[in-house]
Amino acid sequence: MRTLGLIGGMSWESTAEYYRLLNEGVRDRLGGLHSARLVLASVDFAEIEELQVTGQWDRAAELLVDRAVALQNAGADAVLLCTNTMHKVAEPIISALSVPFLHLGDATAAAVLRRGLTKVGLLGTAFTVEQAFYRDRLIAHGLEVLVPDAAGRALVHRVIYDELCPGVAEPASRDAVQQVIDAPAQRGAQGIVLGCTELELLIDPDQPNVVPLFATTRLHVAAALDFPLAD
Repeated sequence: MRTLGLIGGMSWESTAEYYRLLNEGVRDRLGGLHSARLVLASVDFAEIEELQVTGQWDRAAELLVDRAVALQNAGADAVLLCTNTMHKVAEPIISALSVPFLHLGDATAAAVLRRGLTKVGLLGTAFTVEQAFYRDRLIAHGLEVLVPDAAGRALVHRVIYDELCPGVAEPASRDAVQQVIDAPAQRGAQGIVLGCTELELLIDPDQPNVVPLFATTRLHVAAALDFPLAD
């Protein structure tokens, strides 16, 4: 079994899901007492969030590149960035590594295409849905991407940072986010990408929904599991 390196802490709530799902996946595939071979570099999210808000993406990239290289030096055979938003700085990380970087956007797009869909709605932080880096990654795979209106984007962003990252999942927020999910479906989206790893702590992607929900944490983990267990 090869070793996966995880850049986590953004937030640690969703990183804990990565850890759980990766270990459950290895156990389910190999049986017995098997668990995943992992190395984790977990950052202080308060520092990263400040750099996001102040637009210091180059500095954020430097911090995450440092963590990625540390994982590689610690024996990681491939690296995962356990957050959607910080894939804005994926390219500097990829350039600094000599081992594979398993891109979350690629795993998500592949899952959408396997369902035979071509148009999806995207939910996530304001950075993810308003900037081009994530949408362009999906578009490069041939997908059309719809985003919520300004009020919907602001609501989802607030719920992610003010509630889900600190570990809170309010029922009222669940209902409000569900309304934001429904809006792109009414505009013709064939599926909805939950493009923030924390959203799966609030919205059950297996629940009945008007259109399929694509849970990016689960999809990233499923794609990543093929790497350490490959022949």
